[in-house]
Amino acid sequence: MNKLLSHSAVLRENLVILIGLCLCVYFAYHTLQGNRSLYRYYTVNKKIEMLSQKNAALESEANALEKKIVMMRPGSVDKDLLEERVRFVLGYRDKNEYTILGN
Repeated sequence: MNKLLSHSAVLRENLVILIGLCLCVYFAYHTLQGNRSLYRYYTVNKKIEMLSQKNAALESEANALEKKIVMMRPGSVDKDLLEERVRFVLGYRDKNEYTILGN
């Protein structure tokens, strides 16, 4: 009985420290593994960076296509571009030209 009383006295004396330790462990765990954790933060930042690069590539491709469209308008037809498109779409070529097919 005397041991039980001494254990409860030690527990009462260190209760604040024990609760503080439990709270530290709780917050440390959720800082590293929770829904709003550091791991999630870095994952979202990587995804944002990857999608930004994809967006930049798509914007540059759209700008290139828009530039080609401007050159094909009736008021300002670029003859070289027109010839390139005719050769590609219709398959025209001269007698002395060779066609090299890529992969």
